[in-house]
Amino acid sequence: MELTDLTTQQDSRRIRIIAIGQALFVTVLWSSSFIIIKFGLEEIPPLTYAGLRYSIASIILLGLIFSQPKMRASLRNRSRRWWAMLFLYGCIYITITQGTQFLALLYLPAITFSLILNLTPIIVLIFAVPWLGERPSKLETILIILGIFGVILYFLPLDFAGISILGLFIAIISLLANSGSAIVGRAINRVRDTPTLVITGIMMSTGSLFLMLFSLVLETQVSLSPISWFYILWLAVFNTALAFTLWNRSMGILRAIDMTLINSTMMPQIVILSIIFLGEFPDTIDWIGLIILAISVTAVQYLQTKRVETTSKEKIIQ
Repeated sequence: MELTDLTTQQDSRRIRIIAIGQALFVTVLWSSSFIIIKFGLEEIPPLTYAGLRYSIASIILLGLIFSQPKMRASLRNRSRRWWAMLFLYGCIYITITQGTQFLALLYLPAITFSLILNLTPIIVLIFAVPWLGERPSKLETILIILGIFGVILYFLPLDFAGISILGLFIAIISLLANSGSAIVGRAINRVRDTPTLVITGIMMSTGSLFLMLFSLVLETQVSLSPISWFYILWLAVFNTALAFTLWNRSMGILRAIDMTLINSTMMPQIVILSIIFLGEFPDTIDWIGLIILAISVTAVQYLQTKRVETTSKEKIIQ
């Protein structure tokens, strides 16, 4: 092996290791969001909290987009349908999903809400049948049933003692909206004609605008303390703008399957952080339910991503 080839391999490996490290760092940031949100909700109204977080983050992302000629060029000559899809994506993913996420965390423990939200890949798989014509395999169907069984175990006995019914209702809306946004996002991104950062920045700015409008209409505006502004700015700058930028950069280097497996580490991270910072301690049955759901969801995501990659390779060969 020539020295040049060896150097190239070492550089490639180093770049890959850095990308994996960046992606894992992002999952830590996103997992910590649940904890920071819970702390901030002691003073900040939920819709105001969400609106400020994503408004500030979208301003940062738009600044990154418009400061780069290549990014600006990707916005030219776009159809009305393209803009309408991004508008819809922003409304579902930011306005509804994130708005209800902050509301749900006002009423539910972080672990409980995380468990419900982690059903997203399973719901997406079900939604994809009528909307995208993607049918689950027999193995995926078994994994769906297994994941639902894990959720039932977590909530046993099914009397919901100590659990806010309103919180559960809001969490289910958040789950459905998150699943719907995943379908819309997949429809937009599978065309692969626009940088992911551009899609994120545009849809986030649209969704955050509506979040702010709803917060002004529905919530009493309060004077925020310095610590509350610290929570908002940390979430906006680090857990949103920086996190999305690093995640998109890692996506350009790592395989989709790698990103899926890295993303699956969030659920155990949230559980651990909730135990340490919020004092939420799952009992034995809760742990079994969480583990079953984590395994089934990770397996579903892996199989789905594997299928997408195989289809893409077949198209390239053809």
